[in-house]
Amino acid sequence: MTLEKNTLLHNRYRIVEILGQGGMGSVYRAVDENLGVVIALKENLFTTDEYSRQFRLEAVILANLRHPNLPRVSDHIVLGDQGQYLVMDFIEGEDLRNRMERLGMLAEDDAIQIGAAMCDALGYLHSRKPPILHRDIKPGNVKITPDGHIYLVDFGLAKVYQNASQATTTGARAMTPGYSPPEQYGTARTDPRTDIYSLGATLYAALSGVIPEDGLARAMDNAQLTPLRKRNSKISRRLAAAIEKAMAVDPSDRFQDAEEFKKALLGSKSKTQQLTGSFTVAPPPPESFPQKDAIESVTSVEVKTPIPFVPTAEKDNLPFVSPLKKQKERERKRRFAMLRFTLVLLVLALVAIPFFAPGVLPDNLRGMIPFPLSASATPTHAPTLPPTQTLTTIPTATAIPPTATLVPTRTARPTSTPTLIASPAPVGTVTPFSSPIAPIVIPSSGLGQIAYASSRSGVPQIYLVDLSSETAVQITDMPEGACQPSWAPDGVKLVFISPCKGMDDIYYKASLYVIKVDGTGLTAVATAPGGDFEPAWSPDGKSIAFTSIRSGQMEIYTVDANDLSTVTQITKGGTRVESRQASWSPDGSQFVYVVKRIGVFQVWLMNSDGTDQQQIVRSGLEFNDYLPTWSPDGQLILFSQRCAVTPCPPYVMSISAVDRSSEQGTRMLFNLVTIENVHYSPDGLMLAYEGGETGKNNDIFFMTVSGKDPTRITTDPSLDFNPAWRPLPTTP
Repeated sequence: MTLEKNTLLHNRYRIVEILGQGGMGSVYRAVDENLGVVIALKENLFTTDEYSRQFRLEAVILANLRHPNLPRVSDHIVLGDQGQYLVMDFIEGEDLRNRMERLGMLAEDDAIQIGAAMCDALGYLHSRKPPILHRDIKPGNVKITPDGHIYLVDFGLAKVYQNASQATTTGARAMTPGYSPPEQYGTARTDPRTDIYSLGATLYAALSGVIPEDGLARAMDNAQLTPLRKRNSKISRRLAAAIEKAMAVDPSDRFQDAEEFKKALLGSKSKTQQLTGSFTVAPPPPESFPQKDAIESVTSVEVKTPIPFVPTAEKDNLPFVSPLKKQKERERKRRFAMLRFTLVLLVLALVAIPFFAPGVLPDNLRGMIPFPLSASATPTHAPTLPPTQTLTTIPTATAIPPTATLVPTRTARPTSTPTLIASPAPVGTVTPFSSPIAPIVIPSSGLGQIAYASSRSGVPQIYLVDLSSETAVQITDMPEGACQPSWAPDGVKLVFISPCKGMDDIYYKASLYVIKVDGTGLTAVATAPGGDFEPAWSPDGKSIAFTSIRSGQMEIYTVDANDLSTVTQITKGGTRVESRQASWSPDGSQFVYVVKRIGVFQVWLMNSDGTDQQQIVRSGLEFNDYLPTWSPDGQLILFSQRCAVTPCPPYVMSISAVDRSSEQGTRMLFNLVTIENVHYSPDGLMLAYEGGETGKNNDIFFMTVSGKDPTRITTDPSLDFNPAWRPLPTTP
């Protein structure tokens, strides 16, 4: 929880004000009443045993840092289940971001001074035993004091780098668009050259006034770095070349350490080497940092939100290789394979000539063949079958489980509206497994568990992954596949649909099923011809909302969770107005849902009984808004958006769930290649989502709500989709 003003922490530190806040904690200005000095207090609310141990380890390492360009860590506090706190120097002044806003672009000499000071700080951090990586260098984390001294701040969650074959000690990866190198987005290993890139990007922005092109986009050949001198022709060629070298996509092409980068910066203007800590710039004017915001020892307004310790697999800690290099290597292998194939064909052709075309051989060569060949002996056409003989293809019989008639059969998607039967036909309890899977033992987890659909076994089935142990178990074994899981609020049961052959827009002839998390108690929900899909369990556990085309077009219905044959229609749209993808508000009183109207999908809101329907997001006819989800505190609605006219990757938008003064969504700057179908964790601190590091939505990830620390859950090449975070408690 947020600490109130005048709170006395640890009988020593009195809170003065909050400076910044994030999903996992806050940064405070406080007074050390024992010493009478102002300090900064950085909070982390994640209190698992493993993370507490890691926090203490890193606090001890950081407390031993002594460098003129780094604030000192003087204490750390762990208060049981309340939180963990890092006590740091309180640095007064303006950050480089504010200076850029005030001046537009920095002078070349000032940029060199700042770059050299930061190289000194990085060289010191990287030379520790073990080395420390900052991994979030950006203008907001470079501080300039009233006397012009330069500090690198916000290293309270710097990562302890072990060695070239091991991961850092935490799974946190802060990423800032434009300033982070491409290896920081995926699972490649980060090392001191990661900080070199970010410092180069920071100096690029300071000298040009423009954030450079994103590293990941450059690595995927979707963007190219604009030459620095093209943005600011006053920059010397040597300085521009040094900064652009620091920002190379491939780490092996960058400066290999901070000292090398520093020499290049100072050499660009023939500057004399200065003592460590002596690099300064013009101090900021007093009015540039009002007293209220003057002191920020750790961050401007942002708090990193790390995920707890998760051991990184060795395969996820490989050196970064540029996608362009990977593509060239694949092309080289393809060319080699084609050449080898051509040579094999040529050899086979040469061997076959004496048998199939002996007439083309010269007489002297034909005479050398040890067995007789005659051109007339070679048949000129294939033999024909007698008139009474026919060729018959015998189909292979497919075994059908005895209970297969209870599972709807999936057919090809029709091009027109199917003919439907008006009244639903309830179906009783079924057991579809021809050979039931063994009872599932679900490990307990401090991070939580996520259900998702995966086609790794051939057809999609529902799996459950434990995020702490990285253990995944299969829950369903439906003959025609299963997907779209939604949890009951008790976390014991979930509802899903079957048949499911993959990631479809509409699941014709699908039905809803309820199953316990251990794979037992499978029960079919009342169904009707057409298709029922997109289930969502109500927060009170009494109802399940779903989309159905039983009326001829998509509408939203609910079914009584205690009487699975009682179905109620909620929406009744007009011609060409369809409703789907209902998501319950946390108190169960409202739905946020999607309406297809005027050819695009729109986000609407209504009461849970279908009354007071209103459009809450107006994105125009150029965008599709879909897959809305409610934050657990009921304050925010997230939804996916795609371009409706031209192709574009999906991204996530947000809009207030309580303030109706604006109907314009805000794009969430998650800095991911693609993100879709987000789902909140029960505590509201994390997001699970479908994504792909190469632009394909075929894997499951999770990250903090602020977009930090994306972590890949699935690595199977098959489709993985429909993530659903398991409610608490997590025990069956």
